Amino acid sequence: MATVEIKNLKNEVVGQLDLADEVFSGPVNEALIHLAVKQYLASQRSGTHKTKTRAEVSGSGRKPWRQKGTGRARVGEIRNPLWRKGGTVFGPQPRDYEYHLPRKMFRAALKSALALKLKDKQLNVIDAFTLDGHKTKAFSQALAKMGFDRKVLLIDHQENVNLWLAARNLEQVQLIPNLQITPYHVVNARHVVFTKAAIQALQEVLSK
Repeated sequence: MATVEIKNLKNEVVGQLDLADEVFSGPVNEALIHLAVKQYLASQRSGTHKTKTRAEVSGSGRKPWRQKGTGRARVGEIRNPLWRKGGTVFGPQPRDYEYHLPRKMFRAALKSALALKLKDKQLNVIDAFTLDGHKTKAFSQALAKMGFDRKVLLIDHQENVNLWLAARNLEQVQLIPNLQITPYHVVNARHVVFTKAAIQALQEVLSK
């Protein structure tokens, strides 16, 4: 069974935590992680792209000249897609890119991502984000002291107003509730930081 040190915001070791083998010690399935990341990014697309068809561009529907006898190519209207400022054929239209992975695949991808972070020693556990105030500077200094320099993912199990206010202006820090974590969030971060309560709750869910 893997173990991880529990630290406080002063970077002092205050204990150890046993990690469930079925969550953190399984094989890393990179193909599943790729599918989960691809699904997450597709779901974030707005899908508002739009081009105008020949029915939507401005211009008359009148035939510019008669069909025969002029020596020119036959044409029906100036909105013809072959003409400049004409409509677009088979252009992008608004659509929804969102889709979902089966639950077992999603959970297996999340377990693989967590196991990969543990293997790379980028998974950290804090006893609790107990802050005296909501000042960003003090929280940023605490993160720097712990060696969390960039792309930090913070996962807390309960609502923490001071933590949210302190972290929201830090460009390299992302704060999410633990039950909203995805494989994309994990692999996109350099440092993944759980609170003790958050990682225990997540273990309980993923072990079922």
